[in-house]
Amino acid sequence: MNWTLEVVVVPVSDVDRSKAFYADQLGFHVDHDTAIGDGVRIVQLTPPGSGCSVVIGRGAVPDMPPGSLKGLQLVVADLPKARAQLVERGVEVSEIQVLGENPTPTDNPLDNVGFVFFSDPDGNSWGVQQISARA
Repeated sequence: MNWTLEVVVVPVSDVDRSKAFYADQLGFHVDHDTAIGDGVRIVQLTPPGSGCSVVIGRGAVPDMPPGSLKGLQLVVADLPKARAQLVERGVEVSEIQVLGENPTPTDNPLDNVGFVFFSDPDGNSWGVQQISARA
């Protein structure tokens, strides 16, 4: 039996600001933006090529402090290109960091060990790792 992670709830303080960040700056696809009665709104966004989405909203999402989610991770095949895209879109992103030694040596020294880091407007933190073998 397969168990797939499909949705991660990201706690935010301002749904519109966060939707703009994830859609416009990160390039996530807006799957839906649904208002369900008074004070309930669900926005689901999916990173390009991902089988897992993030949900932001108010009223019907778990009550977590905005910015309390740490260590979310995206994977890309070309970290320098991904970082350049984030910078171009106005995301404050770290320089490329190599963390440790590659457990599975490849032709690219960033594979498995190359990362950049950024946070959303509320402080939820993200890492981006290069794994080109999945491309």
